[in-house]
Parts: sequence; structure tokens; C-alpha cells
Amino acid sequence: MERLAFKMKLNKGQKEAYKKRHDELWPELKKLLKDNGVSEYSIFLDEETSTLFAFQKVSGAGGSQDLSNNDIVKKWWDFMADIMEVNPDNSPVSIPLEEVFYMP
Repeated sequence: MERLAFKMKLNKGQKEAYKKRHDELWPELKKLLKDNGVSEYSIFLDEETSTLFAFQKVSGAGGSQDLSNNDIVKKWWDFMADIMEVNPDNSPVSIPLEEVFYMP
């Protein structure tokens, strides 16, 4: 099992919309993530900077990052594009984070 972390950026004032959309995560997206080895997925918000910190526990190397060609994922990106920083293809701007401490 591998742990992955990355950061993304939420647009100012979009915390409630972001939380609501994730509270109502599409069942097909949740199934896709689980079927592709993502066993845990948490996202934390630093409200001062609007930075989102994501953590995934995955079997396999890429976690959700390996699903960029999936139609469900692309549809989710389009759904989220109005409230966060995105690339030209609507994928979230995502920066991998280096693990500097782990306590099992």
C-alpha cells in the first residue's frame, strides 16, 4: 500500500460548494476510484491560502492520477472546473507533495 499526497487550489469563497459536491460524490466515481486501488482518500483545506491538501492510500503507483483518460473523471473535472484552479483540459492543477515524515 502506498501513500500519495498532492495539493490543489480552491477558488476563494468556494469552500461550501466544494464540500457539497464531495458530500454528494457520484457513486460511479467512488466505485472507479476503489476499483483502481484507491482505498482511502482525504482532502483538507487551508482556508487562509485556499490550498487543498489531498491524501490517498493506494495499491499501485498512481492512485487517482492514473485515471486521467477516464470519461467519468473528465466529467467530474468539468463539474469542478468553476470552483478551482484547473489546467486547459479542466483537470485540477495538482502538485505532488514529498513525504518527509511517517509514523506507522
